[in-house]
Amino acid sequence: MKLEHTYHIKTYWEGNTKDIKKYSRTHTISNTNKPTLVLTTDNAAVGDKTKLNPEDLLVSAISSCHMLSYLYLCSLAGIVVVKYEDNATGLMIEKTSGGGSFKEVNLNPIVCIEDKSKVFEAIELHHKAHDICYIANSMNFEVTCTPQITAL
Repeated sequence: MKLEHTYHIKTYWEGNTKDIKKYSRTHTISNTNKPTLVLTTDNAAVGDKTKLNPEDLLVSAISSCHMLSYLYLCSLAGIVVVKYEDNATGLMIEKTSGGGSFKEVNLNPIVCIEDKSKVFEAIELHHKAHDICYIANSMNFEVTCTPQITAL
């Protein structure tokens, strides 16, 4: 039996597209009982660099999903993680004809665990986390992970 999850997101924008260079790209994304996000376009000419954009959210979703999968697996394995930081990067290629796509996302987690004897196992669990990460498994581009593990 397949378990299905359905997500309901409301995207809202209001303005006037009369002038292609001047209309606001700022919009909101909301979901009942969750914080509302204010987003814009990544296009520097018309976007607001102080706001998140869909591309930021894509890289964030991959990084977050990997982390949550990893912490779960560490907990199951008895590896106590005390700190996790990921400096994820994404590379998107624009087409000269318009549009584009992501080429890759690289995860670079820096993890601190309690037990030095479990460093190798903690590194290996990143591979398993990648295998069970819903978001990474939904992408049509490469997602890599280069973890660094330290112990207290």
